[in-house]
Amino acid sequence: MAFHENVKKKIIPYHCLVSAQSHLTPTLFTSILAAVLGSLQIGYHTGNINAPARIIEEFFNHTWRDRHNQTISDHSLTLLWSLSVSIKDFGALLGSLGVKYVADSYGRRNSILIVNSLSMVGACLMFASKASRSFEVLILGRLVFGLFCGLVMSLNPLYIQEVSPTDLRGAFATLNQVSFATGILVGMVAGLESALGTEHYWAMMLSLSLIPALIQYLVLPFCPESPRYLLINKGEMSKAEAALLRLRGSSDKVFAELEEMKEEAAHTQSGVTIHEFFKKRSYRQPIIIVLIVNLGSQLSGFNAIINYSTRMFQAKFDEAKYLTLGVGAVNVTFTLVAFFLMERAGRRRLLLTGFISIAVCNLLMTIVDSVLCLAPGLRSIQVLLVFCLISAYELGPGPISWFIAAELFDQPSRPIAMAFTSMLNWGGKFVLALLFPPLLKICGEYVYLLFMAVALTAFTFTWIRLPETKGRTFDDIAEEFRGAEGIPLHNKAGFNTFN
Repeated sequence: MAFHENVKKKIIPYHCLVSAQSHLTPTLFTSILAAVLGSLQIGYHTGNINAPARIIEEFFNHTWRDRHNQTISDHSLTLLWSLSVSIKDFGALLGSLGVKYVADSYGRRNSILIVNSLSMVGACLMFASKASRSFEVLILGRLVFGLFCGLVMSLNPLYIQEVSPTDLRGAFATLNQVSFATGILVGMVAGLESALGTEHYWAMMLSLSLIPALIQYLVLPFCPESPRYLLINKGEMSKAEAALLRLRGSSDKVFAELEEMKEEAAHTQSGVTIHEFFKKRSYRQPIIIVLIVNLGSQLSGFNAIINYSTRMFQAKFDEAKYLTLGVGAVNVTFTLVAFFLMERAGRRRLLLTGFISIAVCNLLMTIVDSVLCLAPGLRSIQVLLVFCLISAYELGPGPISWFIAAELFDQPSRPIAMAFTSMLNWGGKFVLALLFPPLLKICGEYVYLLFMAVALTAFTFTWIRLPETKGRTFDDIAEEFRGAEGIPLHNKAGFNTFN
């Protein structure tokens, strides 16, 4: 009990000074919007590959016929298309390995700018694939773009959380997912045959991510670097103070937050190696939490729907592409709902609600698919369940899985934790994108039971182990892991949580 009393005494002054006064300044708003332009690009290339799939497959077929004077087999075409879709996620998995190096070497903001060049190179390669009559160039472009994905989807939450005030940190981090979901919707619209998803314009459609990439280069250099990076990592007090003053617009807030950062710096070592990260005892519980939450999020069915929804609907509906567009619209809507709920409901409650809802949706989708041949009128219910599953994912697991690691770890270990998060997320996406088509052929409608089992596992672990991080400083959260190892922390309802 003495330990908890000491923690409470320590954090009261900071909350009294800051929590009631935090507000959105123009500099903070611009910095966050400029950062999330990267996730907009990623969402765009996630959504634009779905609707024009048959047109791009026909390009593969023509290319193969020109080279070998024969039509490619259906089996080979399916494998080639699965590789084209999933190679971006594999590239992201590789890109994740570089998060710690670039984040600690060049800073959070500068790293986002550096890796943005990978996005531009990838988009140019995808655009050039048609002119060069080479599907290999398209696959290479998606691989290069995937490297960008793996880096920026960790760097963005890292930067956003380190520049945001404590009581707005989760909501602003959710904007990364809002931008990602918006990019998916824009990509779906651009990929429609009535837009740019045609035989003549599909290559141009793949290159449109160059626009937000260029805008980011014009805006982000004028935004401040992360004050936490400047003070804790680099020891540059004056620069950290100047950056914080631009972000907060009030000297009182700057003083209080600098004191909190100094206190965190006093409790942390200068650097953490990857070996120390996985060996250190105080990191074990956060690592397991991040592992379960992220794999539960990525392997519970959402990515299968985003990548293959047009084909899922095609067998049952004439306007499958427009139903897929509905998936994108629901996706954006519920990321916005999560944005407004994040600092009210908290991370833990939204995750629990999301995972149990996903599990129920997968169970019902199995039942509906099983009896669809007997009752064709249930097709509309299947679409409704898909929309419900998307809503449940974006309500909690989607946005929270990307930033929860940044809240559970201290400053030296945060880049490694975000790299670990990125590897889990993109690894899960890659595995699902690659294996879902053959799994669907083998298991049929029962494939959704696998997704249900994953969601239930994540729900159970979240119920038992995940602490609430809403409204708490980074140092406060880290202090619990440092000092309370082996001590069960229960609230009144019996949940293991840090309250």
